[in-house]
Amino acid sequence: MERPGTKTRRTYRMTARAAATQATRQRILEATLELFTTRDYEDITLEDIANQAKVTVPTLFRKFGSKEQLIEATAQHARKTVLQQRYAATPGDARGAVENLLDHYELWGDRILRLLAQEHRVPAIRAVTDPGRVLHRSWVEVTFAPLLPPDKPARARRVAQLVVICDVYTWKILRHDLGLTRKEIARALLELITAL
Repeated sequence: MERPGTKTRRTYRMTARAAATQATRQRILEATLELFTTRDYEDITLEDIANQAKVTVPTLFRKFGSKEQLIEATAQHARKTVLQQRYAATPGDARGAVENLLDHYELWGDRILRLLAQEHRVPAIRAVTDPGRVLHRSWVEVTFAPLLPPDKPARARRVAQLVVICDVYTWKILRHDLGLTRKEIARALLELITAL
């Protein structure tokens, strides 16, 4: 027969253990994201990730299996955050879409550019950037849907134009190469969009 309170203590310990496991996983994913978006793939070791996350390398292997699997898990983790932020834009509101886009690029733009610079030589990163392109196009189609022409060829052309206008490289040129402020970028993008 079980002593009174034993089941409660066991349940509490299991819950606490699950919370600690989840917190460790979160720390590992955040450390990986930070390193892979600020340094090149070849310059990051599992030891670097373990040190950043305050865990051991065997813990990384036990939870993720390999550096590539860790990158994929980190990409899925980041994708959830990006989806929530990007799809907060109201369809048909061009000004709101531009603000949403700039919120995203001010936080993620430089990270995305670092990943894109490595995708041609690192298949694990290409596996992250290709779905990013799909997400970007989908965001354009959903966000600007009410403003798109009904004619299929014209619609496809307009989507392609908007993909380019809203691309991270367009933001990079305006922000980094030309040194525009966020307000100036917002105005430039909105003028390009409304000119369509």
